[in-house]
Formats: sequence, structure tokens, C-alpha cells
Amino acid sequence: MEENKLKKGVEYEGKVTGYTFPNKGIVYIDGNKVTVKEALEGQKVRFTIGKLRNGRAEGNLKEVIERSPMETETPACPHFGKCGGCAYQTLPYSGQLEMKAGMVKKLLDSVIDYNYEFMGIAGSPNEWAYRNKMEFSFGDEERGGELTLGLHRKGSFYDILQVTDCKITDQDFNDIIKCVVETCREYGISYNHKITHHGYLRHLLIRRAATTGEIFLNLITTTEWKDGIITETEFLGILKKRLMELDLGGSIVGILHSYNDDPADAVKAEKTDILYGKEFFFEEILGLYFKITTFSFFQTNSFGAEVLYRTVRDFVKESKEHIAARKNDQEKSENIDTDGKGVIYDLYTGTGTIAQVLSPVAEKVIGVEIVPEAVEAAKENAALNALDNCEFICGDVLKCLDNITEKPDIIILDPPREGIHPKALTKIINYGVDRIIYISCKPTSLVNDLAALHEGGYRVEKVKCVDMFPQTVHVETVVSLSKKDV
Repeated sequence: MEENKLKKGVEYEGKVTGYTFPNKGIVYIDGNKVTVKEALEGQKVRFTIGKLRNGRAEGNLKEVIERSPMETETPACPHFGKCGGCAYQTLPYSGQLEMKAGMVKKLLDSVIDYNYEFMGIAGSPNEWAYRNKMEFSFGDEERGGELTLGLHRKGSFYDILQVTDCKITDQDFNDIIKCVVETCREYGISYNHKITHHGYLRHLLIRRAATTGEIFLNLITTTEWKDGIITETEFLGILKKRLMELDLGGSIVGILHSYNDDPADAVKAEKTDILYGKEFFFEEILGLYFKITTFSFFQTNSFGAEVLYRTVRDFVKESKEHIAARKNDQEKSENIDTDGKGVIYDLYTGTGTIAQVLSPVAEKVIGVEIVPEAVEAAKENAALNALDNCEFICGDVLKCLDNITEKPDIIILDPPREGIHPKALTKIINYGVDRIIYISCKPTSLVNDLAALHEGGYRVEKVKCVDMFPQTVHVETVVSLSKKDV
């Protein structure tokens, strides 16, 4: 493509004839390929060229002139199209699943030139009201406007849409938001401006257990109380009372207040006070209990997590059967059998959820995680579930692997979105285990890591996608890789 055929900042119109991950439509203008963010196949769109680089053009969607034939649904949420969260509410759920599976397979097929089993995609048990955690921001929808509490407007760092009826959360979230923002407006409480860094209110974090309905929330502010109508203590007391009086489907078990004066727009705490109750609740996944605190990592779709973890566990069981058969065929002494023996590494274990789900089918599971709080939570949850074959190590996977004496039979990889550090991936490959199970929340990173795994002698055997995030572009992918003789 000759770049001078397209002009940066100029508007164009075209038909979306294909799509690629994540949520990018493909439009051809005079033979020039343009990827347009948030455009769906079949739409006619108007867009401007945002980037022209190395023969590649990217467009920014301005208007959908004609809807795609796939768009047969009326958006359920009043914020759809303005909020930057959901992207697929105009698609039936079956269409969303088909699109996500198609995007993942297209990516995989670009780097896999041999036969493998693509098992499609498993949907979320709940299409709506599935999120168990949300982080909302205080601000305004326009400069100098009324205080709002909600989510960022699509494409904006500053504008905050007032959330009144988010459909991917339980109604309790909406009722809590309404109570908090009305109380703050009534007493003239200021929000923390991202430019000046002055003001009090920053974020509201809400978590709700899907199995028990237990709720706790955390109001995050700065230490800058200058509103003056009432004291900070009086305001927090009034807010707590009103929250406790709400008629909710679940029950509030904890109300926290955290201070954060860091200018970065991150949801975190430098100090936390308990205004009411406790700072945790329990969630149940596949018969195991997990203690959830304000900032501890836990899958945001509890029932979807069960689908994901069952998929991983099934892949592990199949891997164990494969390994046992292979060792029997080679007349080797068995270190593993199908009754649950063998050592499993769960790398990037987080709070150890997968490790604990796999504990019944392993002699021992060793989890490695760099975040100290997550490791402590993993240890606490393992004790809560009376699991004595799980060991959790705090540290960087790259460094920790050198110090673990027990060698793995199977390795589970659940890395962060950016994938695995190349040096760590080399160490993982050098173990030479028969099977690796890779869980990916970003298929483009997975594809990048597959290049190194291929070079190390691994081949993809099976792939299954799991939709943890209905209405959005995100998808989980579980891959079973087998070591081949090279």
C-alpha cells in the first residue's frame, strides 16, 4: 500500500468486510486496507485515519451509517454507545460467541500450520449481571457539570458518565451508586480533578459474591477534605447509615474508606479504615471457598470462572492420561498416573484459584506469583479449604524457577495480558514436560508466545475459548500443548 493514497485525519466511508482481534473491522479504500476500531463486519462506517505507519492504516470510527445484518438486538443498557465498556449489545449472544471464536481461530491459524482440535467457545452461564466487581470513578460529564459517579465516556480520559442502570452488574450496584452520588451531591462533596489533583472523591469499588450475595464496598478518596458544610466524620457516618438502609437483593457485610493521594489515576489504597463490618467476603467456586478482599485478584465472572476452571481441569486430566500411556508404552517408571499423582506447576498463580481447583488431581501443586498479597491470600484460602498439597512461592517466575527443586510433570501458564517474559519462557520450555496448559486473556500475546513454544518442540493439541465477558470484546483461551520429539 502506498501511504500517500490515504491521508491522516481525513474522513472516509466504507463497508466493513472482515474483522480482527480485538474488535477491529477491516475496510478497503481504493485497495488500501484500513482497520477501524469498534467497527463490525457488515456495517457501513464513516471514519478518520488515525495512524499511518509501515504500510498499515488505522481508522477511528466516527459514525455507523448502516448497521450490520448481524445487529438484530436492541441494546439493553441506556449507556451503550457512550460507555467504553460494552461493544456487542446489538448482537445476539450466539453472534458474539461466534465472532470471538472466529477472531481467536484466525489468529491461531496465522501461526499454526498443522492440524489441531479447535473446540469452539463455551458461553458464560449468565449473559447479563455477571460481574462481581466494578470500579467506578467520580467526576463530571462536562467541565463544571454536576458531580457524577460511573464509568469513563468512550474515548475520554476525563468525562465520567453517570451510571444509572448498568446491565452487566447486579441491580444492587446501581442502587448503591445512586445512594452514594446523591449523598455526595447533597453535601457538596468535591471530586479529585485529574489535572489539578485537588478535591476529595476518587473511586467507589463494589464487590458482590455471586453465590452468597454478600457485598462490600470501598470509598476511595484523597486526604484533602475542604468542603466545609459538615465534617468528614459526619459525612462518612451519614453515607454509611444510608447505605445500610438500602433495600438490596444482597447484604452489605463491609463498608471501607481508603485514602489515596497518589496523582496516578489508579484504584489503590495508602490507608484503609473499616466504617462497618469486615473487609472481606467469601465466594464459592467448584465447591471451594475463597476469601475476597478489596484489591485481591479474583475472576470478575464467578460462574464463568467455573466454566474456565473446569476446562483447565479437563485438559489436565487428559494430559495425565496421555503422559501415563506414553510412559507405559516406553516402559518407564511412572511418576504420574490418572489417579492424581504428579507435580503441577501453576505459574502466575495469582491468588491460587487454579492451583486449588487442580489439587485433587495432583500429588502437589506449586504456584508462583510475584504479588505478595496474592500469595498470602492463596495460602490462606488453601488452609481454608484444608488443602495440604498446595505450595505457594512469592517471586518473579523468571527467578523462582531456579530455586524449585521438585520438577514438574505438567505446567500451567496463566500469564498477565502482555504474555510471558522471553527468558522465563525459555526456562519453562527447558523443563521438557510432556504437556503445557496455557490460559490466555489476550490471544495476541498467546500467539506471540506460541512462536517460542513451537521452536521449543511444542505443538498445539487442543484449543477451547471461554467467554467470561459477555457484551465485551474480551475472551479467555485455553490451549493444551504437547511436547514432540524434535
